[in-house]
Amino acid sequence: MAGPLSHIRVLDLSRVLAGPWAGQNMADLGAEVIKVERPVKGDDSRAFGPPWFKDPEGKETSEAAYFMAANRGKKSITVNLSNQAGQDLVRELAKHCDVLIENYKVGDLARYGLGYEDIKKINPKIVYCSVTGFGQTGPYAERPGYDFMAQGMSGIMSVTGEPDSVQGGGPMRVGIPIVDILTGMYSSIAICAALAHRAETGVGQHLDLALLDTAMAFLSIQGMTYLTTGVAPERIGNTHPSIVPYQVFATSDGAVILACGNDNLFGKFCEAAGCAELSGDARFNKNALRVQNRNTLVPLLDAVFSKRTTAQWVDILEKAGVPNGPINDIAQAFEEPQTIARGTRIDLPHPKGGKAPLIASPMKFSATPITYETPPPTLGQHSDAILSGLLGYGPEKIAELKAAGAL
Repeated sequence: MAGPLSHIRVLDLSRVLAGPWAGQNMADLGAEVIKVERPVKGDDSRAFGPPWFKDPEGKETSEAAYFMAANRGKKSITVNLSNQAGQDLVRELAKHCDVLIENYKVGDLARYGLGYEDIKKINPKIVYCSVTGFGQTGPYAERPGYDFMAQGMSGIMSVTGEPDSVQGGGPMRVGIPIVDILTGMYSSIAICAALAHRAETGVGQHLDLALLDTAMAFLSIQGMTYLTTGVAPERIGNTHPSIVPYQVFATSDGAVILACGNDNLFGKFCEAAGCAELSGDARFNKNALRVQNRNTLVPLLDAVFSKRTTAQWVDILEKAGVPNGPINDIAQAFEEPQTIARGTRIDLPHPKGGKAPLIASPMKFSATPITYETPPPTLGQHSDAILSGLLGYGPEKIAELKAAGAL
């Protein structure tokens, strides 16, 4: 079945992660995504290694795992944007596209005649998505921005990690570039919404997505805690500010996560754990009281959990219907029966030989399921095919562009 966006063509001028993540989402949903890269070096993330993809003989190739994580399903063409002929080529490609994604600094593409107003003149229906660190407006608009910076500036790191009073405490970034990825996801939603609007009105538009904006939205509950109280939340490690018990407990051989999201679940837990008296205790029978008396309850639960292994606790809590889980490393996560059953890992034949292991999209469709056919491209892999197939250029024209330094 064709994907839900199989009628859409995307010109992806973005690099590294946030923009490319949006482009990969579009590709997963069936869109044709043409990735424009610099000649010779390509996307910056092609150099973000090790680790590198290995060929069937186990030898490292020049394909970085980082690049492969965000560029599945795309076609790669190399274009020199500082070259007049290269700029003309991008404008020609944009005429044939529904969406353009870019993450250059504010004003950079406009200097090449490739800004939104420039592209709009030749393709009024274009949905032009700009992804930057701080957005197109405001006093920081011209600053470069990175995920780490956004995590720090937004306050995310101030609520991530153990308190200063605990050994090893202090601000901590999330272990993956969560702001980049979330900005890519918000970009994907915005693009699809703009395409729906265009389907009704025939009008394209400029989308302005920023890492800091996304990080601020990501604060969600913690941000609302500050707005409603005027007090900035602090780091509390693996505990929850508003639910108890909702945290990690040490077992006799490891650790387990317990998530009692309501009073009923707390009662079920206490019954299964052999401490039913705690759910009947007037200090703990309501969540608000448990939050208030956290420092009294948690040591009592620590003593309960220390008596059994992680596997035993998982079995007990599963049978009781109490949300729980072990703390897996990533290797263990990929071996979970549920992730295997859900097809989390996919393998696609790669031009460098063998099969590239990739992580599937979490989006599942009943009528238009995602199909995985195209691995992350090698640099410029599809240049000639795009020029001849989409633009109708013959060998002489392509040779002319190469001689002019456009490709």
